[in-house]
Amino acid sequence: MDNEEMQLVSGIAAFEAKEFRRAWQMLEPMSDAGSADAQYRCAIMLQNGLGVIAQPAKAAALMQKAADQELGLAQHSLGVNYLFGEGVEQNTDEAVRLLELAGASGLAGAWSTLGMIFMEGQGVEKDIPRAREYYRAAGFDPDEFTSA
Repeated sequence: MDNEEMQLVSGIAAFEAKEFRRAWQMLEPMSDAGSADAQYRCAIMLQNGLGVIAQPAKAAALMQKAADQELGLAQHSLGVNYLFGEGVEQNTDEAVRLLELAGASGLAGAWSTLGMIFMEGQGVEKDIPRAREYYRAAGFDPDEFTSA
């Protein structure tokens, strides 16, 4: 393992241990250098004010950089940001697009979020058959969520 990989692993470990100031010090330079994993975690810290001052717009911009590198976790988080207008202008179409990408990357939570969006008609026209498809993709029995 080279120094860069070691720094990333150590920064992620600090993040997971909730040592956010230390995590920021280790991950921010890597984020600036273009590491999607570092960008994602720095964006989470900026979004929630963990070890740094909360800056939702800066967090969303950083999350976009990680999502553009096809990091599923970032696509999911950014999709939720667009769904609720957190740090970005609310845009349900973009939320759905990003959540579908995250689901395709293997994140079942993205599929279940999409199921909820279409089940409830949250920013979209209510579409029970589509909601059922998303819940099924997430590994759930859609009848548990879509029956009256």
